[in-house]
Amino acid sequence: MAGFSTRHVVLSAIRAGYEVCAVDHFCDADLRKHTVCCMPFEELAELPIRIREMCGRYAIDAIIPTSGAEILENLPAPVFGTDAQTARQFLNKGFVQDWFSGLAIPVPPLAEPGEFPAMLKPLSGSGGWRNTIVSSPSDIDAWKEAFPDEPFLLQRIVQGIPASVCVVAGCGRAQALAVNRQILRGEGPYRFGFAGSLTPFDHPLQDQMISYAERAAAASGCLGILGIDFMVSDSEVYAIELNPRFVATLDTIETATGINLVKIHLDACQGVLPDAMPVPKQYALRRILFADRQCAVLDDLSFLAPGVADIPVPPASFEEGSAVISVYGSGPDPASAQMALDTTIRVVGQYIR
Repeated sequence: MAGFSTRHVVLSAIRAGYEVCAVDHFCDADLRKHTVCCMPFEELAELPIRIREMCGRYAIDAIIPTSGAEILENLPAPVFGTDAQTARQFLNKGFVQDWFSGLAIPVPPLAEPGEFPAMLKPLSGSGGWRNTIVSSPSDIDAWKEAFPDEPFLLQRIVQGIPASVCVVAGCGRAQALAVNRQILRGEGPYRFGFAGSLTPFDHPLQDQMISYAERAAAASGCLGILGIDFMVSDSEVYAIELNPRFVATLDTIETATGINLVKIHLDACQGVLPDAMPVPKQYALRRILFADRQCAVLDDLSFLAPGVADIPVPPASFEEGSAVISVYGSGPDPASAQMALDTTIRVVGQYIR
């Protein structure tokens, strides 16, 4: 597994019976514990170098890319997933806007010149952390100063709940696997950044989201697991992005449904797709905890797994706003899952100093 964050895919592959090496930006404690080898990198430019080092050290059968590795080419082992050329298209939000429209899938309209407020999004990148609402030309200038030479688009703001559909695609076909509510940070400069998920997401328009997601995935040319992001209100569904890689909602999908996404992904790479969408057995919640101040974790929190993941290697220090750890809760309904999550958060909070 190779990418900025691989832990969720690595643990799925291990549950599917594979031995795994990882090239990962974080190399958290649980990733180190479960991999044959975990090799860290700092900047994305180092990623292909580290992949080649890993393939030189071990007999690697296949590479599965995650975020940051989708468009790497000429790697020293077969890549199982969407090819780099196809993935590159869908990492461009301007292309995705026009592409969804060509499939008659609604998207947030582009803002007219001088129309404010508007949603500003960089054309490339993932996770939503650079998205922002701008209310004047000076707001746009401030964003340009923070991210110079970064192309962007401006969309009209649409109201709704962030959601996603996980799909598996191959051979011009697609099968939805789960509908998820996406939890965003909600405040601060990175308020549109991903911060967790709820699976399943019960919504009156979930069938519409599934229909759009399967139509898009089947037409995309993508292979294996991918995700389609939406904004959904009581009456409208807008497609936001197509992510040609393993979804960040993997943890809650597998906990809620009992399926294994790596197995499904590898089957799809061999031309085999599931016959139907799995029926959830329970509700599953994940929250990423972010530091509300400069803080530290001095203890190994591995004993709290599987209630936690992305476990920092102690002693670990965090600047305000940095991701600290992922926490989980599950139950027969969303309220029970939330109660279990809150309990884990209280326990983890005792170890954040």
